[in-house]
Amino acid sequence: MKIAIAGAGKLGLRITEILKGGDHSITLIDKDEELVRRLAVSLDVATVAGNAKEASLLEQIGIHEFDYFIAVTDRDEKNLVIGAVAKRLGVTRVIVRIRDPEYGGQYRLLEEIFGVDHIVNPDRGVAEEINKYLTEKYSFQGGVLHAGKAAVLEMEAGEMPGFAVGSVSGISESLKSAKMSLAAISKNGKFIIPKCDEDYIIEKDDFLYIVGDRKYIEGLASKNIDEERRTDTKRVMIAGGGKVGFYLARLLEDFGASVKIVEIKKQRCQYLSEHLQNTLVLNGDAADTELLENESFSEVDTLVGVTGFDEENLLLALMAKQAGIEDAIAKVSRESFGELITSMGVDMVVNPIDISVSHIVRIIDGAAVLSSHIIQGQAELVQIMADRGMSLHGKDVGSLNLPSGVAIIALQRGETVILPDDDTKMTEGDRLLILSLLSESFDLEKLLRVKKGFFA
Repeated sequence: MKIAIAGAGKLGLRITEILKGGDHSITLIDKDEELVRRLAVSLDVATVAGNAKEASLLEQIGIHEFDYFIAVTDRDEKNLVIGAVAKRLGVTRVIVRIRDPEYGGQYRLLEEIFGVDHIVNPDRGVAEEINKYLTEKYSFQGGVLHAGKAAVLEMEAGEMPGFAVGSVSGISESLKSAKMSLAAISKNGKFIIPKCDEDYIIEKDDFLYIVGDRKYIEGLASKNIDEERRTDTKRVMIAGGGKVGFYLARLLEDFGASVKIVEIKKQRCQYLSEHLQNTLVLNGDAADTELLENESFSEVDTLVGVTGFDEENLLLALMAKQAGIEDAIAKVSRESFGELITSMGVDMVVNPIDISVSHIVRIIDGAAVLSSHIIQGQAELVQIMADRGMSLHGKDVGSLNLPSGVAIIALQRGETVILPDDDTKMTEGDRLLILSLLSESFDLEKLLRVKKGFFA
């Protein structure tokens, strides 16, 4: 598949790195000539230095022969315009990134006017994942996500029958006897896909993700999960009044929560006050302990750190946990903070780039993916139909040498659900249920790599 990407920022580069691992021909366009020269060497993809708004440049690369054009420059209006130009010049499908809240609720109209096929908003995506976590304790309906004959249950470890603090291997053995398997755990805000050589200690507040035949999963859920269970979140403080903070406040207003936003820029505070109906906007530094004390910081149910600085968001989350706040959430873009996050006990960490890349890649390889579901803002549950053209066809699971962040947790063959081990061989027509960390999207796409023609 031929794909052109306009914009070599963080998102554009991440998309390029992921997609080049599949059966795709990538062309990256950016007006920064020096950057383009460096990327041509480091990424080993076709690069073009120039302004993608110029129709002559798009004609020069033969845009009419491309399957996808992805516009992720730093300006919404530019993305819409170059997307429209590319569409008019004959590219099959167009994806554009838009971030400005002013365009919210008008996506379908914009798609019609500019002729683009998909609009992706990273900030809104992050806000929606946080809102889903806060307004529903379970991201799954009633704690269960169905995938054909298989299902995945999300539950707190302390709700498991006869639970006692123990190891992954111990709980895995208990589940195995009940024809189920432990697919993942969420510990202190970090999503973990355990491997056989890892033995984390599971505690009652950890979340477990259990997979198996839906009849066994539903049986466990019916005995231990309250299907009406919802969070008691009523008071939320949002640190950072940028786009994510704005989107999240609007969503929480609709839910009926009491929301405060702390924003350091006065002009931005005025905008927030004018565009939010029932949110208290405070002008100040969210890391100012005196301000937090004056605003009864310790009495809120949730603290969400979505400033423009990862370090500040993590610091605020740590302060929230020390103050006894139930939920502490941080927006973090740098993957290097992974171990620190785990030791801090943050309840949820979201990465805007990972979420956006997942959305865009799923649009592109939608023909191969039967369903996709993001979990805790950090992982993705993907269901695919095994095809003869796929590189994994006919191979044993063990021979795939899957990285630590990717696991085939179940497969359905006919009407039978199989919980695979290293000796399980995948055949054409199997429905595979794959769990992958969003940060490992590159490895997931390598796993789904196919011979020419599969994605056509």
